[in-house]
Amino acid sequence: MIGGSGILINWAILGTGVVANEMARALKKAGKRIYSIGNRTHSKAVAFAEKYGIEKVYDDFHAMFYDENVDVIYITTPHNTHISFLREALSAGKHVLCEKSITLNSVELREAVKIAAEKKVVLAEAMTIYHMPLYKRLLDMYENGDFGRVNLIQLNFGSFKEYNMKNRFFNKSLAGGAILDIGVYALSLARLFLTSKPVDVLSRVEYAPTGVDEKVGIVMTNEQKELTVISLSLHSKQPKRAVISCERCYIEIMEYPRSCEAVIVDAVSGKRDIISCGDKQCALQYEMEDMERAINGDKKIMHLDDTIDVMALMSKMRDEWQMYYPEESDGKIL
Repeated sequence: MIGGSGILINWAILGTGVVANEMARALKKAGKRIYSIGNRTHSKAVAFAEKYGIEKVYDDFHAMFYDENVDVIYITTPHNTHISFLREALSAGKHVLCEKSITLNSVELREAVKIAAEKKVVLAEAMTIYHMPLYKRLLDMYENGDFGRVNLIQLNFGSFKEYNMKNRFFNKSLAGGAILDIGVYALSLARLFLTSKPVDVLSRVEYAPTGVDEKVGIVMTNEQKELTVISLSLHSKQPKRAVISCERCYIEIMEYPRSCEAVIVDAVSGKRDIISCGDKQCALQYEMEDMERAINGDKKIMHLDDTIDVMALMSKMRDEWQMYYPEESDGKIL
């Protein structure tokens, strides 16, 4: 159970998919303790436990939320299941690290944040960008005045997914679509370097045959007139490229969700400097280590305020598009 820095924190994982396996490997590599595993399909939980040497498997995964030996739960299930599990886990006094997108909308997130505050537990989104060492170093340099003020941020993220309408990317019943699945990365990176949340947001959406957002273009500015331009696509490949244009330089980052390298180009001389920091193979380990720091007192390290801002932006856009998921039949998402 939770104690001083020398006491192991007991992790529980909900779900047994690709990301759950990745986090299990990260936890084991870091010498952390995976105490338990839960899944709707019991046999999958048993197989997962055997694979990673996990001692506790629940016959009913809901028992995870009430197990006194569990300190923190990592939720890896689809977006549309998050709020029900967050509600139960947080109410039971568990810290929660939840896969992005943390909820479907701002209404759900406000509820989860309120419960976490009442129970005095840590709630956080598993957003790699907030925890990669590269971004921590770049933020230090930015806040130190090395780059000057931010003027413009440009972000691309495009995947080519085959049109399989049962796939979660295109399935409305599984909260598919570009904005929640990949847009959350672009918006999170932008928010990290913007002085304040954008207040003027324009967007254009094109839909997949199932009615989810397939292509999205976003232009937004904040009170400081910092401009952000984002292009997203689920059926057209784009580079995962970020360019942060500042007064003294621009910063180019490729594969930005888990990047460990940035190129800084001087605005006057064109001189190029390469900043290398961290290891993309350790992305989930960085998340997990920061989560443990938050549990031990440093809550700001999990960037919950930024998560709230990003969710507000995504909810506002979807509300303007009138694109709601089955769970949002009342249209109340802001």
